[in-house]
Amino acid sequence: MRSPSRRTVAVLGSLLLSAGLLAAPVQAASAASAPSSGWGKAAKVPKADLDVLYVGAHPDDEAGRLSMFGEWRERFGAKTGVVTITRGEGGGNAVGPEEGPDLGLIREREERGAVAEAGVTDVYNLDKVDFYYSVSAPLHQQAWDEKETLARLVRVIRSTRPELVATMNPAPSPGNHGGHQLAARLAAQAYQVAGDPKVFPEQITKEGLEPFAPSKLLSNSAAGTPGANGASCTTTFKAADPTDDVYGVWSGRRARSGQTWAQIEREAQREYASQGWSGFPDVSADPAGLGCDYMLQVESRVPFTRGDMSPDAAPSDTMLQGAVRQAPGGLPLGTGLAVTTSDFEVVPGGSTTVKVQLTAPRRTTLRDVRAAVTLPQGWQGPSTVRMGTVRAGRTVTRTLTVTAADDATTGKRALVGVDVTSGRRSGHNSQQLEVVGAADGKQQALPQVSEYDTWAADNGLPQLAGRVTRVLTLPQGGSSGGGCSCPSCCGRTVGVDVRNNGGSAESGTVTLDLPDGFTADATSRRYEGLAPGETRRVDFEVSVEDPDLPTSNQGGAAGDYAYTITTTSSTGSSTSTPALELVPTAQADQTAAPTLDGTVGEGEYAAKIDLSRRWEGDACTSAADCSATGWITRSGDALYVAAEVTDDTLGTVLSAEDCKRHWRVDSVEIAIDPTGRSENTSTTFKAAVLPTTTEGVACASRDADNRQGPIGQFPQVDGTGTPAEGDGGTAPGFEAVSKVSEPYTGYVIEAKIPFSALPGTVDPEQMAMNMFVYDSDTQDKTGQTRIGWSTWGGVQGDPYRWGRVAVGGDAPPQVETREPELNFPALDSLDSPQSIEQAVRTGVALAGLPAARENRSARLRSARLRGDDVAASVRVLGPGRAHLSAVDADGKVVGQRTVELFRGRSTVRFEAPGAVRVLLGYAAEAGGSTSSAVRVR
Repeated sequence: MRSPSRRTVAVLGSLLLSAGLLAAPVQAASAASAPSSGWGKAAKVPKADLDVLYVGAHPDDEAGRLSMFGEWRERFGAKTGVVTITRGEGGGNAVGPEEGPDLGLIREREERGAVAEAGVTDVYNLDKVDFYYSVSAPLHQQAWDEKETLARLVRVIRSTRPELVATMNPAPSPGNHGGHQLAARLAAQAYQVAGDPKVFPEQITKEGLEPFAPSKLLSNSAAGTPGANGASCTTTFKAADPTDDVYGVWSGRRARSGQTWAQIEREAQREYASQGWSGFPDVSADPAGLGCDYMLQVESRVPFTRGDMSPDAAPSDTMLQGAVRQAPGGLPLGTGLAVTTSDFEVVPGGSTTVKVQLTAPRRTTLRDVRAAVTLPQGWQGPSTVRMGTVRAGRTVTRTLTVTAADDATTGKRALVGVDVTSGRRSGHNSQQLEVVGAADGKQQALPQVSEYDTWAADNGLPQLAGRVTRVLTLPQGGSSGGGCSCPSCCGRTVGVDVRNNGGSAESGTVTLDLPDGFTADATSRRYEGLAPGETRRVDFEVSVEDPDLPTSNQGGAAGDYAYTITTTSSTGSSTSTPALELVPTAQADQTAAPTLDGTVGEGEYAAKIDLSRRWEGDACTSAADCSATGWITRSGDALYVAAEVTDDTLGTVLSAEDCKRHWRVDSVEIAIDPTGRSENTSTTFKAAVLPTTTEGVACASRDADNRQGPIGQFPQVDGTGTPAEGDGGTAPGFEAVSKVSEPYTGYVIEAKIPFSALPGTVDPEQMAMNMFVYDSDTQDKTGQTRIGWSTWGGVQGDPYRWGRVAVGGDAPPQVETREPELNFPALDSLDSPQSIEQAVRTGVALAGLPAARENRSARLRSARLRGDDVAASVRVLGPGRAHLSAVDADGKVVGQRTVELFRGRSTVRFEAPGAVRVLLGYAAEAGGSTSSAVRVR
């Protein structure tokens, strides 16, 4: 048995904290278009005035940066708030059986307790639904109503007025949660538009809010190689793109308590007990063994210190400088400085315009202002620009023309820097540019990558595009001419999208330099007469020559077989480096139906597959620790599968009623994409089988797929319990059986999946399938290792990376396509005493929604306790729905009642033993909500 480690305890935690590459600076909004901004606050300051606002999707998304937020609060007085779009009701629960809104209450309490360790008091929940793990941002757009969620987030920003907005990774990097992606996209959009009075104007004209443009946008995802541990981590990070601005805050500095900030953060993370984080191990007691929290600056509207890991960027308040704190020798706090471009992309020898906007503080005039321009070597443009005197509160704009060097390297980003001086004070800003060839050829993008790049372009954020390596999967089985175990699914068409970035028609060639073991039907192909701005696809038929090339994450570099595409044009050539990924294949021929008895008999199954590849968690210490073999066959109109699992320690045994969130315990998951073309798992079938329960039966449920919920209970061979009859509600006709060894060395699961239970008709030549084994060695509902057949990090959410199974026999029956279910219950802030308490304290309405007018709402007047009953007196000025909660001295909810109220005084009675405080969240019929609270007398 393995002893728990940080990685061991935190498999789920690592998924929720997963980060990929977040991109370059977004184009700044015009300072002149932002009447209220972080560099010149209006006189009206709300009670909830913040310096930093972190935007995440779930409770605990902020957990990896609490040491930084805590240090900023204690040393510099910077106040941080957190927006959590959902309460994580779709996650696991390692502390009890609660789910849905009840789990949301638990996770909100955990989050508030955790962030409080870092001095964070304000958590704004937006009440959006949290569903299953999915890497699809479009699916979250559908579930969250993207525009309406953006309006809520903009309202929070306008209400709390943060100078810095920090967030997650908006890109569909492998394994990046779709909720994390969309949360970051919404944060970037809100950063852009919150200062524009034309966006959500009713918030200004009807609600009395003011436009507010934050000063900086930050991401907790910085691509590159982390620096050495110790204080030098602030200067030794090596960014993957040297034009990025990356900053580090060392977690080894000690707080006033004497603990390092890393220790404080770890104690905070243990508050997330429902996610299995209470068992996180201690961090190093030696500060020299502690690293940095890194942040990528995506955008800045104010002067900043270049985030190039130089000593100038090392102080822990560098990210605050120019926005919350004045930099040493820097321009006065309140100065706005933006550098933007008309064309993000530039060809070698081509020109673009760069705009410099300088805004003086409201009460300070900047005199004799000069701007020094820094260009890449060989580029042409002015070296200095005179800006003269900038009167208090005014903006001066200068437009420059810069020309790229004739030999500028394509596929790289260049940086145009501007250093502004006024007297003895100075400030810096810069703009990234992308150097592209006159004609560029790039491997066709996956749907989620294409959607993301389109989003970036449509939202004026081209700098955020192109940050995900373009990959395509290819079934492994050798070439069609020899050794292919799955002849119908070997090879694929690989398209190269050629775009003309120049001003005249282009012709040239596209050449593939494939990795060893791959072949194409042609090495090069020509394109002719490509018009300016046109994109045309050039297709190649690619297959695998070498049947021994490793598949999954065992092949190439972490699963990627990188290669080069070279595209020629009239001005030379450009290159791009995409990758191919190999998925395993199998042939499920027609056989007699296997006997479901927990034993894989000779010849019962047509195909044998290896389920021992690790994709997340700790490595198996031996085959006895965790390994598995899978089996697949077709019989009639059903698939039969089996998994023989070797395991040395049985994890937590749940009750059959708790047959959900299978990653917490030992289990097998069967994943099928019937068409082989699903963009996300909402159009797939995923069934998880737990080999045993406290009742002595196996159980199965569906999760993270087209239809959620329990499947039923099934026989456990030699088990002591009597299996219940599964109702088959979510998977009609599904059958399973489990055989657990005694003494325990593992288990066998066999299952039958009728084609009719799938969410669509099986394509016998393209069906995708995977099997995953979840291994838990603890009794605290936490998983340690995940192994399977076709494996990459986050692969359970990536149908395109599942293995390919050719289905033999007659054509599978037609199955009606089913729409995915996304209607999961979420906690309403009106029913959250914690949220109501905050709304009372800060004056910011619940859930990012409008506040009701007081003369059309209601307010608590008093509350009295008589025995176990509370009598709450409410003054009602307008009809609505009253959500009353009573809490005891520990903040535990001891009674709740929801009732419709009408104008006048009302007394609402409900049972609430031990109540010391009553809270009211009131949804006014006229619109909006109010919050109030009173002590119980």
